[in-house]
Amino acid sequence: MNRLMVTEKIISTKVSKGIKWETVAKKVGESKEWTTALCLGQMTATPEQAKAVAKIFGLTAEEQKWLMVVPYKGSLPTAVPTDPLIYRWYEIVNVYGTTIKELIHEEFGDGIMSAIDFSMDIERQPDPKGDRVNVVLSGKFLPYKTY
Repeated sequence: MNRLMVTEKIISTKVSKGIKWETVAKKVGESKEWTTALCLGQMTATPEQAKAVAKIFGLTAEEQKWLMVVPYKGSLPTAVPTDPLIYRWYEIVNVYGTTIKELIHEEFGDGIMSAIDFSMDIERQPDPKGDRVNVVLSGKFLPYKTY
């Protein structure tokens, strides 16, 4: 048994039962974005969160424990993603990464945006020309310190 096996069971159960991530998130008590990352093996659950996920997906006590293990972060199998949707994010960073970096440094100074003190919101934005994907990423600014 390992975390990947638990993730695969969660995905399989989600598909077979038609479960929505938003429904899972409401029962876990966190955002749909964070809860999805947890279920896909990228976050660490508290005992209460693990119990809620286990109940939804029919996990054993051993599988439930794996949800509380700090995971190896990074879920992509290759350096350049091949999935078209994920590749577009790679393309966005490839094309606009230096622009994002330049504008953050101009506004905040020398530092980074945290991926730990971070939140994300993904919503459908209706548009007569075709619905849009609205993604908001919010991370705490962490300045580099001198020493």
